[in-house]
Amino acid sequence: MKILALCTGNPERLPGKSYKTGIFKHAVNGAVMIDAEGLVGDAICNRKHHGGVDQAVYVEGSLTLDWWAQELSRPYEAGTFGENMVISDLDNRDVAVGDRFAAGDLILEVTACRMPCATFAARMADPKFVKRYTAAARPGIYCRVIRGGVVEPGMPMEYTSFSGDKITMPELMETFGRRLQGAERARYLAAPIHYKLRAMLESQAGEAP
Repeated sequence: MKILALCTGNPERLPGKSYKTGIFKHAVNGAVMIDAEGLVGDAICNRKHHGGVDQAVYVEGSLTLDWWAQELSRPYEAGTFGENMVISDLDNRDVAVGDRFAAGDLILEVTACRMPCATFAARMADPKFVKRYTAAARPGIYCRVIRGGVVEPGMPMEYTSFSGDKITMPELMETFGRRLQGAERARYLAAPIHYKLRAMLESQAGEAP
């Protein structure tokens, strides 16, 4: 595996919308510093739902993007989905919480899957794209930064699978917003999931049956 693209964006206004978004990402040439908050210089406008330490870097696998290029019947340009990083020979469906990506000094750890929103649909100029993306069950990958570093396109990427029970990106998408019980909830809490999901599941555990 290797880094195929690194993408950043500036605040831009979507057609017909009053707010600005950082979803318009474009591949950059040369090295990029990645710290605990993500790619230095990348715009994140809606801090309530995007960015933060547990979704600092948004990753897409090249095999998944190749599939989307066929599905959309057009070439896929890096950054179209708002991703920060494209990794070669990677299928999003195979990635689980706790998996790690390492390139140079950089270490990323998977925390959550991408859930599509209205801004994403507007970016794709398709009001039905949230439903289409969900049905495809190939969600993008959010990562926290275990160790920051400077990376650039072409660098080799080491992939290490989580040693515990696998909670894949498609499974996370399928269970999003669902109440989890007993052993299923315990399995999620045993993985290094996004802190917001962890807090929600822990609050469920404390509720009366």
